[in-house]
Amino acid sequence: MVRRGSEMTTKTSKSTPSGKIQLKWVRSVICTPEKYRRVVKGLGFTRLNQVIVRPDTAAIRGMVKKVPHLVEVVGG
Repeated sequence: MVRRGSEMTTKTSKSTPSGKIQLKWVRSVICTPEKYRRVVKGLGFTRLNQVIVRPDTAAIRGMVKKVPHLVEVVGG
């Protein structure tokens, strides 16, 4: 935060907002168990190499932990 006079302003940057996590789908779900396919779809991915932003919650972290070989954390 930057203080200018009597008002508070925030610096804008290209990083993800606080409380968000960027995920990238890096490997295909071909020849993977149905359980892993559902996790990838549940995260909201539709295309390979897609980058999405999700809230940084325990549920999302747990889903990523189930498929670390398919999804990677880009930022957050």
